[in-house]
Amino acid sequence: MKIKYVFIAAFLGLLFSSGTSAQESMIGDISYPYLEKLIATAKENYPRMKYFEGRADVAKNNITKQKLSWFDSFSFSYVYQPNNTLNIVNPNFFNGYQLGVFLNFGSLLRTPFNIKQAKEELKISQSELDEYQLNIEAEVKKRYFTYIQAVNVLKVENQAYLDAQSMLKDIRYRYEKSEVELKDYNEALIMISGLNKSKLQAENEFLIAKSSLEELLGKKLEEIK
Repeated sequence: MKIKYVFIAAFLGLLFSSGTSAQESMIGDISYPYLEKLIATAKENYPRMKYFEGRADVAKNNITKQKLSWFDSFSFSYVYQPNNTLNIVNPNFFNGYQLGVFLNFGSLLRTPFNIKQAKEELKISQSELDEYQLNIEAEVKKRYFTYIQAVNVLKVENQAYLDAQSMLKDIRYRYEKSEVELKDYNEALIMISGLNKSKLQAENEFLIAKSSLEELLGKKLEEIK
């Protein structure tokens, strides 16, 4: 019985030590220059970002369009009256080319208001763009930190599993020499099975975190150096 508790204590001690010593902090794995590259990539590729940029561009073009509308208030026309033509029905004292300029006061009065409104729309669209830039920066950071966490958890789980496998070999050897009871050996196998499930779960969370980050980037992480 004493041998049983010794091996179980050693087994559990190995698992706990592997979990704590393998990675005490993930802060050192965070690369802020790389994070800035990820943010720039997301701003360049994410479709929603392009939507807000497009709205800002449309607003800018609308200001130019409204400024040019000043000319819409004026219209020009001309009439050509040959010198040798006599018009009895509608006598005309002027011959040759006659130029007419017409002014639309309604359009002229609306133009300053339309320009002012276009400028306000540009401010709104630019504010929306700025806000979304902040949002996407925060979201990239959040998903990047989650990804780093998943990487480190996976490292811990992998190391714990490898250490437990090594311990299991020792227990199996001692079991074959009848130094460990079958019950203790079975408990070690159950622990290994549990660690394997934890490792698979960590792998799943790692893949989800990586996929979630790459969704914003529009690229695989491996493509961003």
